Amino acid sequence: MPISRVIAAVAAVLACAAAAQAQSEQQTEVVAVREAGAPAEVDLDALLWVARPLVIFADSAADPRFGQQMAMLEEGRTELEDRLVVVLTDTDPDANGPLRRELRPRGFGLVLLDTDGSVVQRRPAPTTVRELSGTIDRLPSRRQETGSRRR
Repeated sequence: MPISRVIAAVAAVLACAAAAQAQSEQQTEVVAVREAGAPAEVDLDALLWVARPLVIFADSAADPRFGQQMAMLEEGRTELEDRLVVVLTDTDPDANGPLRRELRPRGFGLVLLDTDGSVVQRRPAPTTVRELSGTIDRLPSRRQETGSRRR
């Protein structure tokens, strides 16, 4: 085998390893944002093409619907992480943070955005991870990620 082909093969392997490392770092960053849970500091533009924001609004952290929704999301954490979902919460309507100004919720609500920043779904009641996963799996961006040709 000529040395030029060996060099080209090694270069290709190194390029693939670098791409995998970059993707791993990006996913680690997404998970860190999810766990930070500080919506006032999160800019939705920073999540464009990186993650699918799922914003949970409530007038108070004591709202039973908020607690129910968060428990359901925690149970399905793996499914959400597989779909690059970043969970953001806002339970302080008086602060009128950037998420509230942009998405304009009323009371309890759930807003799912796609990686391109478009609103995919708004729900006024707690929603199961299974329903959210089904909605995400039907998105063209998700089908492209998984290589699925099914509609």
